[in-house]
Amino acid sequence: MDDLLKAIRDDHRDFDYGSLEGNFGNEPFSLFKEWYAEALSSSEPEANAFVLSTADLQARPSARILYLKELVDERFIFYTNYQSQKGKELAANPNASMLFFWPTLQRQIRIEGTCSKVSEEISDAYFNSRPHASKIGAWASHQSEGLDNRKDLEERFEKYAEDFKEYVPRPAHWGGYEMKPNYFEFWQGRPSRLHDRIVFEWENSSWTIKRINP
Repeated sequence: MDDLLKAIRDDHRDFDYGSLEGNFGNEPFSLFKEWYAEALSSSEPEANAFVLSTADLQARPSARILYLKELVDERFIFYTNYQSQKGKELAANPNASMLFFWPTLQRQIRIEGTCSKVSEEISDAYFNSRPHASKIGAWASHQSEGLDNRKDLEERFEKYAEDFKEYVPRPAHWGGYEMKPNYFEFWQGRPSRLHDRIVFEWENSSWTIKRINP
């Protein structure tokens, strides 16, 4: 076994930051907001980054890093190109998973639910808040499609920059999704791999709460 593989195999770290005990409330959103606020105030570099996992109709999964942009009426909102791989998969199969990982706090939150597009008004409002160059990029990038060379992308960017020197309208193929959760798992690292795992699951019009084995 070479040194790199041995280093991977032998990388063992214990967890000793905190615990997940006490009253969790009767719904998961308050605990999410509490943990998220702690992540924002800690040294976590990008607390709003999460892994979005989707699957196509053949149950083949794919995952990527996105950013949470809004939490409104118990809906988690993110933005993307509707014609991207994730957009096409969500159109075919709206079930998805979000994973927040905050290693400094030794915490994870896994959220599962169904995704749907937000209103055009919500997408417009967020798009208008973006930097000018990012708006141009949304027009220039044919996200997830093949690209013969980078020059083609840069030339499209220059073209749209010339077309939209001041106001940049939101392209119809770009906008927001909201996830309506039906499952949360709050994971807190503990010593000896005896981690705390608290699950909230939406059943019969209410949240059930249980602790599961690490």
